[in-house]
Amino acid sequence: MLYSNKMRIIYLHQYFNTPDMSGGTRSYEMARRLVANGHEVHMITCLRSETDHSDWFSTMEAGINVHWFPVRYDNTMSFWRRMKAFFEFAFKATGKAISVGGDIVFATSTPLTIAIPGIITSKKLKIPMVFEVRDLWPEMPIAIGALKNPLLKFLAKKFEKLAYFNSKAIVALSPGMKAGILATNFPRERVAVIPNSSDCEWFRDKYHGPDSKLEVKYPWLKDSPLIIYTGTLGALNGVAYLSQLAKRTLEKSSNIKFLVIGGGAEYNLVKDTAKRLGVLNINFFMLERLPKKDMPLMYKRATFVSSLFVSVKEMESNSANKFFDGLAAQKPLLINYSGWHADLLRKNNAGLVLAGKGFDDAANDIIKAVKDTQCMREMGKNSSILADTFFDREILALQLEKVLLYAVNKTSTFPEDIASGKYFK
Repeated sequence: MLYSNKMRIIYLHQYFNTPDMSGGTRSYEMARRLVANGHEVHMITCLRSETDHSDWFSTMEAGINVHWFPVRYDNTMSFWRRMKAFFEFAFKATGKAISVGGDIVFATSTPLTIAIPGIITSKKLKIPMVFEVRDLWPEMPIAIGALKNPLLKFLAKKFEKLAYFNSKAIVALSPGMKAGILATNFPRERVAVIPNSSDCEWFRDKYHGPDSKLEVKYPWLKDSPLIIYTGTLGALNGVAYLSQLAKRTLEKSSNIKFLVIGGGAEYNLVKDTAKRLGVLNINFFMLERLPKKDMPLMYKRATFVSSLFVSVKEMESNSANKFFDGLAAQKPLLINYSGWHADLLRKNNAGLVLAGKGFDDAANDIIKAVKDTQCMREMGKNSSILADTFFDREILALQLEKVLLYAVNKTSTFPEDIASGKYFK
């Protein structure tokens, strides 16, 4: 029986990142806040890069006990190589989680296979599991044709339900993801929407020095308006879209520049497309992955922060980190997809939605907006308001803590779903 409101949390996330690494840091930021509130957090994760380690090793990151197991992974791997990495980690993480022990298991996808150690640990230790859904899986790989085999699709959907119905509660990262969970008949009153969050303090100007050194390091920046994209360059992101926009804006004698920072399976495709269109290193530039801690200065220099996806209906429920980073940085957003992000931007005048528009019309919209300094100032202000009011990491971390406390029966009521907030109405 638990006698206090302090928990020992087994936090399962295969792709955990610290600010010294590239990629999203949601689990790091949530976990360090749980630690600050007096909980003991054990993060069980994998190290994807080259290492001398061949077995589990541990580090302390901002008070988080992080247990690392080396499993090579990147999204340039084939589907089956990635699946092998998923199941290898799932097997290793199960034994580790059981040996660590705790009051609750919090398993965050992707991949969905993270539910394997979550479920087994929950049953073995007789403790509840909370499952966090970052992407609807297997709907996503089915939608893009990565999962075609009828038997595998059937088994994947069965496993999805198995993960959900072995959970005391579920955290969804968007209203669309919640709808997908509810479609399995999981109880509505045990699903909370806690989107990716805005690290407002981290991205605000007063916490970082002047950005003049960027012009020294990247002289092509000059004083041009800048549209940036940061993150994965995968098939779903379709970042070559920006090179097409760069071509159109250049043809219209605009001095707008585009900067892509990241890596992934389509890095070379994006680069080759920009080169073929005659914009590479003219008004379209690329940098490889940077640590998350270096991003605020890049965002500070941006005129627009972009979030991109190919036209796949299932992607409209995404909760991309870069979108919320843009809000935190008080920047107008630029997106090329529909869904809840688009509704949010339109309703609050916090950016441009280019979904359904051809490249010429999209380029015209961008050029027109950039020239209207009052409009840009207003959109940036509205982004800041959204970040502070609804998506501040401090607020959403408390929501997560409430879900976990509910799951271990430390509170009798489930926290109010953030999806009831007025920005969804």
